[in-house]
Amino acid sequence: MANKPGFGLNTIEVVPLHEKVYREIVKALMSGHFEPGQKLTARKLAKDLGTSDMPVRSALIRLQALRALSALPNGTMEVPMMMTDTFRQLMEARMVLEGAATEMATGIINGNNLRTIRHNSSALTEAARTGDIDLYLQRNYEFKFSIYRYCGNDQIIFMIETLWMQIGPFLRNLAGVFEGDLSGILGIDYHEDALAALEERDARRAKEAIVRDIREGAEYLMKYGLKHGLFQDEMKAA
Repeated sequence: MANKPGFGLNTIEVVPLHEKVYREIVKALMSGHFEPGQKLTARKLAKDLGTSDMPVRSALIRLQALRALSALPNGTMEVPMMMTDTFRQLMEARMVLEGAATEMATGIINGNNLRTIRHNSSALTEAARTGDIDLYLQRNYEFKFSIYRYCGNDQIIFMIETLWMQIGPFLRNLAGVFEGDLSGILGIDYHEDALAALEERDARRAKEAIVRDIREGAEYLMKYGLKHGLFQDEMKAA
């Protein structure tokens, strides 16, 4: 008997609960939802996520292995404080990886992808103009990853996410510094330059815009972080 033809339906991907929980916590770290020094318990996160403790506990252990969280003696997890040397190294690594991801993505991104990136670019600009640091961090995450996800290299995306999980909470800590005034950030934000280069399929310019955005942002944040005591003292950490 001949095989009957299928119905033309796509296979539905079933994502395990523990992976969904992990991705939610990762996203929260990358977009600055948590602050440095904040204590995280499986019970509290499970309540927020509407799930049991077990998948949350599994996710926290994975994040500890990636240096996104630190374990305290009582079993509670803590979002690490940021040291100046660590900050510099993270931002240097970001420039290398995110520049490469942008360059690779430029030749892959199509018209539909560009529409999403344009939307995210406009949303990022608007968030900066309104002075809402929480919204700005969320939109910045959405804009940049709407580019990186098209680089065609899952390992690069994984490494970028690992860096963002460590840097995201520090950026969240800046909310009290800027107090609704993001005019300084707008002056060193090159996401619109990156978008223009992507639309012209100019990989070199797109890469340079992202790298410049990260470099000048790092210098700006280092200045304000030192001024307001947002970095952990290396001697105390030792």
